[in-house]
Amino acid sequence: MSAELISILVLVAVFAIATTRSVNMGALSFTAAFAVGTLVAGLDAEGIFAGFPGDLFVVLVGVTYLFALARANGTTDWLVHGAVRLVGGRVALIPWMMFAVTGLLTAIGAVSPAAVAIVAPIALGFASRYQISPLLMGVMVVHGAQGGGFSPISVYGAIVNGIVDKEDLPGSPIVLFLASLLVNLVIAAILFVLCGGLKLPRHVAAKDEAADPERDALNPARITTLFALAALVVAVLGFNLDAGLTAITLAAALSVVWPKSSRDAVGQITWPTVLLICGVLTYVAVLEQMGTIDYAGTSVSQIGVPLLGALLICYIGALVSAFASSVGIMGALIPLAIPFLALGDIGAIGMVTALAISSTVVDVSPFSTNGALVLASAAEVDRERFFRQLMIYGGIVVAAVPPIVWLALVVPGFG
Repeated sequence: MSAELISILVLVAVFAIATTRSVNMGALSFTAAFAVGTLVAGLDAEGIFAGFPGDLFVVLVGVTYLFALARANGTTDWLVHGAVRLVGGRVALIPWMMFAVTGLLTAIGAVSPAAVAIVAPIALGFASRYQISPLLMGVMVVHGAQGGGFSPISVYGAIVNGIVDKEDLPGSPIVLFLASLLVNLVIAAILFVLCGGLKLPRHVAAKDEAADPERDALNPARITTLFALAALVVAVLGFNLDAGLTAITLAAALSVVWPKSSRDAVGQITWPTVLLICGVLTYVAVLEQMGTIDYAGTSVSQIGVPLLGALLICYIGALVSAFASSVGIMGALIPLAIPFLALGDIGAIGMVTALAISSTVVDVSPFSTNGALVLASAAEVDRERFFRQLMIYGGIVVAAVPPIVWLALVVPGFG
């Protein structure tokens, strides 16, 4: 058995074990990098660590640290509840408000599961109170998170754009962001109609929950945090500063001024996500050094039909992400597609965008983190029935979305 095939089988085993045993994929990937790099590729520790994504590590830590501070001092709660009040009793707008709020949170730097964890309990509470379909409310939250999830300063956006830059591929952060937003917006609109959104009352007689003065107050810490989030956007988009270093600088400044509310923020950094993406990309770097990337890409290209190979890659991303980590599968598949893209028949921007969308839109699956959070947040529902609904819907998304984004983004750029 060739070294390249062994490394691919180990990668498959990593995904399988992480999915079935609930072990962090990053930890398994570091183990695989050590074992394969040492025993198969003949690399020493320095060679293995050469592929550690230090820049992405800083982005992940910095952005999630800043967002953890915003959550600790109540800024995110203020944003969420302030947005809810804007609907003014119009029940039909509540699902769309949940979509918008979750999308805003991920667009300004929240990790998708973190945003869903904040908004889903509120959204499903409204669903129970106003007889809104829990499936509708749940998927609006998840698709909202994914809709904003590829902004240039978001975690997903930073990861994908970082990989594209590292691999010297043509890229367009704006196309990636807008395409993902549009796809998730269209899916949300279809679900809104199919799940009875048009039949929801435009107004309700009952008033919303009484205002909580402490929750609704804009104190100095929250005002400063809002300015910090705005400053992050301006610094990255307006001055092209590094998102990770900027975010960690702003977070450190907030921590110095308000140490009490910031005390637990470091512990709320999404360390599992940091471990996951750094581990996967380190193993992918080992694969790259030993020639597996070229081997896999050449194998896909030998299908003989480039468009079919592109569709296959999108399906692989969607299927695996429905049961495992979207971040992990993007980190693995984009580099694996490089030799395939090098042939020049398939446009890199369209292919990367289609793969990113296929690998994240399926997070509505109850086996994914976001889907599981929605399921756990549902109140006063038959959980087994709700689980089946999410599973069936997730299956439909896996089957339908890859060919749609393939037709829209990959086929037009072929040739």
